[in-house]
Amino acid sequence: MLVAESRPRTLGWLHSGPLLFGDWGTSRLYVLGLAFYYTAHASIYYLAVMSLIMAAVAWGYTIVCRCFPDGGGVYSAARKISPLLAVIAATLLICDFIVTAALSAVEGYHYLGVESKTVVVASAIGTMFVLGIINWFGARAAGRFALVIAVVAIIASAIIGAMCIPMLPEGLKAAKPTVEGIDNIWESWESLVRIVLALSGVEAVASMTGLMKQPVEKTAKRTIWPVLIEVITLNVIFCIAINALPGRLETKVPDYVTYEQRMGLSSDLKVPPPPDGATAQQIADLQQTAAATDGVLEYRQTAVKVLADFSATQIFGAEVGNIVGIAAGIIFGLLLLSAANTAILAMVSVYYALAQDGEMPRSLTKLNYSGVPWIGLILAAAGPALVLIFVHDDKALGELYAIGVVGAIAINMTCCAINKELPITAWERRFLWTIAVVMSAIFVTIVIAKPNATIFAGSIVGAVLIARFAVQSRAKRARMFEPLPAPADGWLEELKQAPAKLDAARPRIMLAARGRDNAEYAVDLAKKRNAVLFAMYVRTLRVLDVAPGQIPKIDNDPQAQEALGTVALIAKRAGVPFFPIYITSPAIAEEILDYTVTFGCDTLIMGKSRRSFFSRRVAGDVIADVAQHLPEGVSLITRASVALAADAPAKP
Repeated sequence: MLVAESRPRTLGWLHSGPLLFGDWGTSRLYVLGLAFYYTAHASIYYLAVMSLIMAAVAWGYTIVCRCFPDGGGVYSAARKISPLLAVIAATLLICDFIVTAALSAVEGYHYLGVESKTVVVASAIGTMFVLGIINWFGARAAGRFALVIAVVAIIASAIIGAMCIPMLPEGLKAAKPTVEGIDNIWESWESLVRIVLALSGVEAVASMTGLMKQPVEKTAKRTIWPVLIEVITLNVIFCIAINALPGRLETKVPDYVTYEQRMGLSSDLKVPPPPDGATAQQIADLQQTAAATDGVLEYRQTAVKVLADFSATQIFGAEVGNIVGIAAGIIFGLLLLSAANTAILAMVSVYYALAQDGEMPRSLTKLNYSGVPWIGLILAAAGPALVLIFVHDDKALGELYAIGVVGAIAINMTCCAINKELPITAWERRFLWTIAVVMSAIFVTIVIAKPNATIFAGSIVGAVLIARFAVQSRAKRARMFEPLPAPADGWLEELKQAPAKLDAARPRIMLAARGRDNAEYAVDLAKKRNAVLFAMYVRTLRVLDVAPGQIPKIDNDPQAQEALGTVALIAKRAGVPFFPIYITSPAIAEEILDYTVTFGCDTLIMGKSRRSFFSRRVAGDVIADVAQHLPEGVSLITRASVALAADAPAKP
């Protein structure tokens, strides 16, 4: 009896919405501060443009969810086009998840009130290993905690947004479309690209569809649009409110321009100590700059917490404001740490999927006693920890972040637009192409303008592709030595099924080499050229074989039956016309030349001899003899022959 099961679809929009917010909505906790840091009072205009891009991408993902109701996201979409492209897309997601985990952990400790940079980085690295240990035991409570903290964060965000409303008139008054330091179109475009992190997390919805209640299209829309509206609405409110914060209201030039471009400070805004012999005025200036950068880092790293504290203080007083700020820091800090855990689990899933499809080592599918792919889990926890050793602050991590998420979205939109088999209308396809072009332009900008991000993503993509090449090469070698199982009626019956007539209009290829690898190569070449394939097996005739009744025949030559039958079976599966030839002769080269010319073949495939140099000199080199007398117009292809085990005693 056949028993077939599928995963239960129990994820309704009321549950998937908060889960999506836990990924997508988390980005505001660092994007808003970075937006003001890069563009000052023009940030609301840049965020408005980014909101339009977010809405377009969200609409695109409603189509992705409809077309791929069983999940998979960009990996499933790209695999329909090219397995290699799917691996690259999945690797870009891995890049995204690595930096998501690292950035979320760093920002989580900032929101929790940890001030020391050393402690923050050490705690973030330690968190990666703690999360790895927790997930080692397959802790399901982490998923429930993520849902609860996401719901609490949605409520907290709404409350803070309401408290920020009195700040909006002053914030809108300070807003301006252009600011000093952003002086041309390229700088404006680059500034927009810097806040593309607002898109991070949207890919998560495409991975949920395998668990969504039917109809998936309807559930996905109900999941995406409310979260999008919440994210855009509160992002705009918070962005305007930041303009009205004390210290920010007076900002004329973006802090990025002031401190990094003009003063030459590093991305963590660390002010150098006074030089030897510095005057009192120089020391005072450096101290003033250090105090100013402390305020910049506070809003850049914990913008929503700062807004919660200030807005509550304006309404309820300093004591309540302080309590609200601390509570917001705890809620959003835990949300960010939960996002780090989600990113680690997402990485494990990607590693597992790649290994299951034969794109990565099979060891990544090995489960521990808790049912967790333990090698993938180790890689997923170690990746962010390794990044944190070299990159520490939110701004630098943000630059690494964008290349992965933007690349994945660009590939997803492009693959859906180009795939004619998907149920997409003409106008939907045109709109997907538009999104794909915009996201591709952003991706190219990041590649050009952010060399560190390019090196980071390129290194990981390169490592994965090298691993893929090694895995597939090993599988190919193993397959070369593995004989095909004999057909139920035997190899001889398979050979007797060869067609009786030749198509004179098609090109012809002669295969004079043994081994499954050579057979697959010849069949593949014939299929690409729409050619007829011949394969010949020359059994060397010795003096001892000339006695009456002892001349070999294919009926009693199992090695020849298997060698030619292997080609016949592979050709049959590929739909390639195939004609087997069995010859007994003492002159191998002459027979190969004779039959190649007789059947009008334009290509001859031969296997390189595995005999020693001395043996070839004594008995003759078949390939050299054939090459010397081969007529013009016939191409000779020689390949390293890997014979089947049954062929071993009969090597030419």
